[in-house]
Amino acid sequence: MAPRPARALNVEALYESRLSLPLLHRGKVRDLYDAGPEHLLVVTTDRLSAFDCVLPNPIPGKGRILNAMSRFWFERTRGIVANHLSDRPLASVLPDPGERSTVAERAVVVRRLKPLPIEAIVRGYLAGSGWKEYRQTGTVCGVRLPLGLKEADRLPEPLFTPSTKAAVGAHDENIDYQAAEALLGRDLARAVREASLKIYVEAAAYAASRGVIIADTKFEFAVDTDGTLVLIDEVLTPDSSRFWPKASYRPGTSPASFDKQYVRDYLETLGWDKRPPAPPLPPEVVAQTVARYEEALRVLTAPAV
Repeated sequence: MAPRPARALNVEALYESRLSLPLLHRGKVRDLYDAGPEHLLVVTTDRLSAFDCVLPNPIPGKGRILNAMSRFWFERTRGIVANHLSDRPLASVLPDPGERSTVAERAVVVRRLKPLPIEAIVRGYLAGSGWKEYRQTGTVCGVRLPLGLKEADRLPEPLFTPSTKAAVGAHDENIDYQAAEALLGRDLARAVREASLKIYVEAAAYAASRGVIIADTKFEFAVDTDGTLVLIDEVLTPDSSRFWPKASYRPGTSPASFDKQYVRDYLETLGWDKRPPAPPLPPEVVAQTVARYEEALRVLTAPAV
């Protein structure tokens, strides 16, 4: 299984949304608007970040893909942990049809919650920054691993390896579980770890049935006014996860993928110092990225036949 050939890009891209609602924050990918005392409007744009820097050109249609995939996974994981989606329709906060059409299929109304100050990363395979650390120290985020593992090897068991949440343009930093406890408190840190691992295990089993390996992924959580843990932001998308086709997976190599690792690999060839401003992507890289994201959505969410 491999990404379908890149096609001509005829989808209108959205780099920044401009709505009549009060803008609260522009993140690396999402724009957040005030939708009342209990709700936010989240718009998933076509911005792409790599190495914690926002790239200057958009990936057309990416926001719609991420929004559709997150909705799919929010529905599948609602039995494990509550999520931030509300039952309010988009028209209730954007009544003007013309304005609403500018963010159609990429905007959701969510509950207003208190985000936690960490990113909850689960690793099932040795890749990315985990592979780099392992080569140097034999550990991943302070967790000692067996000797002799190769790049992309499956780990003995999935690891919960949290990181800090950096501002736009700054770099996230891996932390150990004890640091996560210091930030969240013992009980909340345990709840985040248990929910993250359970979501990953169940999602990885489902993806495997579709011929996809979820090598690692990132979750974000919040708490509501009652202190209940809530899954927020995005879930198991090509932006937040590594998706490898099982058919071509070989340990000891950097596997082909349906995610933004393709963009990271391209940027690594440029000699860029990974500080803003990020270099623009050429049209062929943009097109190939769109093809990979579309393939991830199709393979993982299309009805079984």
